[in-house]
Amino acid sequence: MNQLAPAKALIAATYSAAAGHFDDPPLAFWSRIGKGTVARVPLRPGDRVLDVCSGSGASAIPAAQAVGSRGSVLAVDIADALLDRGRAKARTLGLPNIDFRCADFEVMDIPAEHFDAVVCVFGIFFVADMPAAVRRLWRSVKPGGTLAITTWGPDVLEPGNTAFWEAIRDHRPDLYRSFRPWERINTSDSLREMLAQSGVTAPSVDAEHSYQTLDSPDDWWIIALGSGYRGTIDQLAPGTLQAVKRDTLGSLRARNALTAQTHALYAVATKPSTQR
Repeated sequence: MNQLAPAKALIAATYSAAAGHFDDPPLAFWSRIGKGTVARVPLRPGDRVLDVCSGSGASAIPAAQAVGSRGSVLAVDIADALLDRGRAKARTLGLPNIDFRCADFEVMDIPAEHFDAVVCVFGIFFVADMPAAVRRLWRSVKPGGTLAITTWGPDVLEPGNTAFWEAIRDHRPDLYRSFRPWERINTSDSLREMLAQSGVTAPSVDAEHSYQTLDSPDDWWIIALGSGYRGTIDQLAPGTLQAVKRDTLGSLRARNALTAQTHALYAVATKPSTQR
């Protein structure tokens, strides 16, 4: 993989650090929403799938199961540690039809009209120019094929999200809300507008309201360690880290918070068949 630009290198480092917690029970929403995305795509045995920003395989694995041994899934991400977890899960499940590849999908060679389905779950918002990136993905979809993009809805991972950022504001105000790119497309209208700018025709957008249940309020910190919050956490000195954790969990314990909001937006579009 070519050297990443600084912003993408930070994302890769953040999610590689988070990889060790990606499959912990409080983060079961990764798998649930990945499966929910694939369930909305009409995959058939033998189909070819491109899964970008694939993480540890939350959508790539159910896609590989759907297309079977005659099909294939190319799963692309820039975080090596996440890809290693995906490879291990695929081996355990006996899925040799997934190729986990460390690459930046914005610059990699993606053949035009090659894939029956292209999937991106919780990743497109990391790209600076989302319409340009989606245009590249749309070009790679075969006529009659499907593009599926899933992003966060509003109030992601509340109430822990607010508790965390309030603690950051108190102890490291320079880091307060420094990295929240998903808010650019966290409504149905903003997601549709971005897709329209990309030239994606007639997308459907399904707004799902869901929650991740927690065994205790303290489980929210595991979510923080296994998600994008990790990029902020890893910038904290040990004493500051303990203060932020104490204040975050203290707020959640006071309200006995046993859920985290995981509202998601599923956008699915079928590429028009070539006209004769």
